[in-house]
Amino acid sequence: MLKLYYAAGTCALASHIALEEAGAEFETVRVGFRSNEQRKPEYLAINPKGRVPALVTEQGVLTETPALLIYIAQAFPRAGLAPLGDAFALARVQAFNSYLCSTVHVAHAHRMRGYRWADDPAAIEGMQRKVPQSVGECFELIEREMFAGPWVLGMTYTVCDPYLFTLARFLEGDGVDPARFPKVLDFRKRMAERPAVKRALADEESGDG
Repeated sequence: MLKLYYAAGTCALASHIALEEAGAEFETVRVGFRSNEQRKPEYLAINPKGRVPALVTEQGVLTETPALLIYIAQAFPRAGLAPLGDAFALARVQAFNSYLCSTVHVAHAHRMRGYRWADDPAAIEGMQRKVPQSVGECFELIEREMFAGPWVLGMTYTVCDPYLFTLARFLEGDGVDPARFPKVLDFRKRMAERPAVKRALADEESGDG
């Protein structure tokens, strides 16, 4: 059985939702960030990066959200979570999720994890002040150029959707008014009504981590 290591309020939610959408049999293990469990030997033996998500499969451990999402789509093809038979369309899925991973999530992380990039307190404060602008600019691009509607890539729901939903939930905390992005805001509301999303959120909100 698959085992997903996650922490509440993190990008691990995207993979959690995808597993629910796929109808996969899996169990979840909460990693308590408040107690720094992600840096303890027990978890580092699973994911030496000390981050979430991590997905334990029969073949080994997978990390990084885009990798987990495409694995879930390919491991459960009947769920139709990615256009597996169309090389160009599948590349578009990967391009969108790569942008979320490499640019949007990094901009968001500058708010509370600036220590990853700088030691100078003034530099860290400068990164924090920049977050509303940098995250806002990312979502302006998504709203204007990248979001096809009603789902990320158009009429078909894909693994892009739980990932965008997860990062869009951080907007208020990043000092960005989601009302600036009516398409994304409407999408976020519709996503929250999906049964798979409700199950994943209920699971994650039930723990103490």
